[in-house]
Amino acid sequence: MYLHLGQDTVIKVSDIVGIFDMETSTISNTTRDYLSAAQKAGRVVNVSMEMPKSFVLCCDKNNRVNVYITQISSVTLLKRTGFMDEIANV
Repeated sequence: MYLHLGQDTVIKVSDIVGIFDMETSTISNTTRDYLSAAQKAGRVVNVSMEMPKSFVLCCDKNNRVNVYITQISSVTLLKRTGFMDEIANV
């Protein structure tokens, strides 16, 4: 299954490590340092030029980590993955 992040960007749900709210997660210096290092390494993909609301951390089968910054909220992205629906059915 794939997750649409906005514009023309889709990622495989199986590659997702985490979906993070930009406002609450960037309070931590560790998160800000990680995002800065990822930006310098060229591993950040900015999906939209609008105000970012969340970022998605992905690791592909080659163990290459990418960060996708999107204007879609973390709650909406989580709903799109269907993860919460799977938990409700257990």
